[in-house]
Amino acid sequence: MESRKNIFFFHKNDTTKAEKIAALHELAERHGFSVVDNSQSANIIASIGGDGTFLQAVRKTGFRQDCLYAGISTDGTKGLYCDFHIDNMHEMVDAMTMAQIEVRKYPIIKVDIDEEGSFYCLNEFTIRSGIIKTLVMDVYIDGFHFETFRGDGMVISTPTGSTAYNKSVKGAVVDPLIPCMQVSEMASLNNNLYRTLGSSFILSDGRKLLLKVVQDGNDYPTMGMDNDALSIQHVEKVEIQLTDKRIKTIKLKNNSFWEKVKRTFL
Repeated sequence: MESRKNIFFFHKNDTTKAEKIAALHELAERHGFSVVDNSQSANIIASIGGDGTFLQAVRKTGFRQDCLYAGISTDGTKGLYCDFHIDNMHEMVDAMTMAQIEVRKYPIIKVDIDEEGSFYCLNEFTIRSGIIKTLVMDVYIDGFHFETFRGDGMVISTPTGSTAYNKSVKGAVVDPLIPCMQVSEMASLNNNLYRTLGSSFILSDGRKLLLKVVQDGNDYPTMGMDNDALSIQHVEKVEIQLTDKRIKTIKLKNNSFWEKVKRTFL
């Protein structure tokens, strides 16, 4: 942290939080940080909002590998990505000055869609039927045809994303120290004609998942990258794998992933 002194605050234009954000700027400058107006000039990027704002901060600043990301919550509680709260600035100061923080690295999913280029996700990639009709996809793992899926769609999540959309479709919560991605079904159709695994499965960081969309008139699926929508007119294949890139986040030593899970869900 000693060598990282340029900080950029990412937040929405919320006039109700303007006074508190100004106080954060003052606090940072008082403790030797330079508040910069351009994220590319920063080596610390702090999001002010909830977990959704944190995801946007990472996405809008290009999933940078050469800086630290920090989450500052503004609602009633801290989030899964937000270790700090805007109403407790003394905790931020104590954490920085008394070495109460550590850096945690989170894996990223890379998604290649036809010839449209590569897209990255910190939480999850989702692909769903774009019309009132089941989506049919051939599922390949490392080139091996695993199953033909028919249903509403699929969620492919990182370990940290396992607590989000993935959990709502009965996927498992995965420790972020395990580099992997999880594949979870949305309302799969299973009968005498169609058969899928019927449960979530986890792929290690060396695996490559390929989804081939069956061209039966439902080849314009709705796709999501974290909390952003992706609009592509026609989709034939989607390749998904865990990259060797990692997002470095600032977290409190006494606020582990499992403590956050308990605080959020139990």
